[in-house]
Amino acid sequence: MSKSSRTWWAPTAANARRTAIGAIAIGLCLAIVSFFVWNSPGSPISPAATIARAETSAVEQRLVDQRAELLASVVELRGQLATAQATLRESGAQSTKDNETIVALSERVAAAERAAASAGSGESNSAPAAKPSTPKPSTTKKPTPSATPAPIVAPAMSELVDPESRYFGLYTSQAPFNFATYDDTATKIGASPNVVGYFGGWDEAFRPTAVTAAWKRDTMPILTWESRPIGSANDQIIEPDYELPDILAGNFDDYIHQYAKDIAATGLPLGIRFNHEMNGVWYPWAEVTGSGAPINGNSPGQFVEVWKHVHEIFEQEGANDLVAWIWSPNIINNLPKTHKTPEYLAALYPGDEYVDWVGLSGYLRPPYKEDQTFSFDYTFKQSLDQLRNLTDKPIFLAEIGASETGGHKVKWIESLFAALAKPENEDIIGFAWFNLAITSYVEGERATNDWRIDSRADSLAAFTKGITNPATDFALVPKVK
Repeated sequence: MSKSSRTWWAPTAANARRTAIGAIAIGLCLAIVSFFVWNSPGSPISPAATIARAETSAVEQRLVDQRAELLASVVELRGQLATAQATLRESGAQSTKDNETIVALSERVAAAERAAASAGSGESNSAPAAKPSTPKPSTTKKPTPSATPAPIVAPAMSELVDPESRYFGLYTSQAPFNFATYDDTATKIGASPNVVGYFGGWDEAFRPTAVTAAWKRDTMPILTWESRPIGSANDQIIEPDYELPDILAGNFDDYIHQYAKDIAATGLPLGIRFNHEMNGVWYPWAEVTGSGAPINGNSPGQFVEVWKHVHEIFEQEGANDLVAWIWSPNIINNLPKTHKTPEYLAALYPGDEYVDWVGLSGYLRPPYKEDQTFSFDYTFKQSLDQLRNLTDKPIFLAEIGASETGGHKVKWIESLFAALAKPENEDIIGFAWFNLAITSYVEGERATNDWRIDSRADSLAAFTKGITNPATDFALVPKVK
């Protein structure tokens, strides 16, 4: 036996073989013992692994909870912002402090949205750093792809302009930016409206969220678009920066073009009730007073020219395919004598090629006349006759309501729905109810008109009975708690 056949730790070859076999046996025993130690419930190592997994799970849950809290904060702040904007508009007053409040709330909303987005992407300064590890391919989970939001869809414009059943809309203080009051009223009625009305001024950009929020609920948005600042008071007739001649001179063309582009980019339809109640004497786009004196620097004929000018810019930007244009005068009952004639109304009409619907604003409101009846015909018939002689376009009662003052509201509501069930009114494709209580001055006296559908139990009952009557052809989706 040569020296090279021996190992340094065994004096003979036989001893070397025995020693090697023993070493292998000892190694196997140690491996078996290690396996049971690592996997034994009493092992100090097994709880450590469990704790590590639990810590990872807890971190993930904290991130989920944090994101939920941030999203709730975003919703709350958006509601506060919408409430502040609505309150400012209803009060008709605007101060530096009001503007600062709106700006501050807007900044808080933006900050909350950024924080929520950051939490959603997994960015967090509070999460502990992960320990390095080498994951096994067989147990590694692939990241779950984020769900793609369902596309927002709406009916074709042809279906919207010529609906199979009638529209029922609501104006509330916050919708379509916050539907809390809107939904509360719908629940009390037991039927979901299919139109939401809201207001916008020419100091505001187009707000696509109003349109997307409405169509997410399969509800048609109708914007009352006023060529004046949104914060202007309703009795503020003079707006020197928004005279009709200035609009015709092109001073607002950039604004109108951008507005139309933004509508086209949104890709969803809406109704636009542009410069409503133009036959009255209380808005800065009216042409003349009852005595013939000009209003806000305007001249006869300029209202129609402005309407066509805006419409043509929308056509250039491809927005008219998404807009139902609503020409909506006021009922003629209480207008100056010179403004009650069919000729006066006709002079304000742009023409059928520029209009999709014609509408009316009409209310039951004090002061009441001695010969007044509290009926649909007294409120609307004279004005409807003039509209029907002017055009055969569909009629939408774009802003209506009834005051509780005087105790005639229930009778008026009953008359409204009875009239809508008559064949001669089939061309009325619906109405939008002004669902607010407003305090203002009427003939120098401070008074509150409660236009809300649920102002009293009997008013709510009369409305519910009418809107759910199959003969009135609203075909609304039931709304339950």
